[in-house]
Amino acid sequence: MSVVPFSALACPLDGDVLVKAGGSWQCVQGHSFDVARQGYINLLPVQKKRSRDPGDSKDMVVARQRFLSAGYYAPVANAINAALLKGVAADKEISVLDAGCGEGYYLRQLAGALGASPSLQVLGLDISKWAIQSAARQHEAIRWVVGSNANLPVVSGSLDRVLCMFGFPVYSEFARVLREDGLLVQLDPGTAHLRELREIIYPSLKPVRDNKDTIPAGFESVSTETIHYQAEIQSAAMVQDLLTMTPHLYRANAEGRARAAQLTSLSVTIEVTLKTLRKTTRTDIES
Repeated sequence: MSVVPFSALACPLDGDVLVKAGGSWQCVQGHSFDVARQGYINLLPVQKKRSRDPGDSKDMVVARQRFLSAGYYAPVANAINAALLKGVAADKEISVLDAGCGEGYYLRQLAGALGASPSLQVLGLDISKWAIQSAARQHEAIRWVVGSNANLPVVSGSLDRVLCMFGFPVYSEFARVLREDGLLVQLDPGTAHLRELREIIYPSLKPVRDNKDTIPAGFESVSTETIHYQAEIQSAAMVQDLLTMTPHLYRANAEGRARAAQLTSLSVTIEVTLKTLRKTTRTDIES
């Protein structure tokens, strides 16, 4: 069992293979990307950014790290690990991308739970430089990259697994980078997810989109499961971290945020849908 950095990276400007040369990664066209002192690589060119500082803010990343480290999402991590490793022989090496990895909690949980499971080549990618900086400081054996799901800096057909959690799936890119019969493990919020918090901060609740039966083009369904449990948050600080790490902080009005700030504890529903999809060459699947 081992965890090693994924190395089949591609230039985000022209798609050519990147090769490590000293403290940078270079393609044959002469494009060069330096390895930051924290160990990560920024493969999100300025011309491909939609804002100066895209993705989660530094405050969101710090709050998420504290909250997830407290174990409230451990059952979710365990289910993800099982889905990613199901059916893989212990003597096989597989490659895994977390597309939208945040500060790396779920990849660290995967790496720590391997036991006699297969060896992994691992890549964590996020559009937020703050998230990747945090991730790189916490686990050096994983390759961490600032990049976009819309233009994955990954060689085509080089991955066995792609994980996408609460993120922005780009199915055409996922299909491109997966090997034949590779798996996409996707996690989406269920209709009751964080309901109690949402009821406090919003005047009324909008229905959560239920897309668990949607199968994107280029994939076929393998399995779907729902993870549902109650998390008991016993401190005001952790309640605030939960709010800060989600987009709800910025969607709520001032009155809603003030109500949340008065909470000293919260019993909140965690409900997520975990879908496993297999890459297929079929063209008759509904998108």
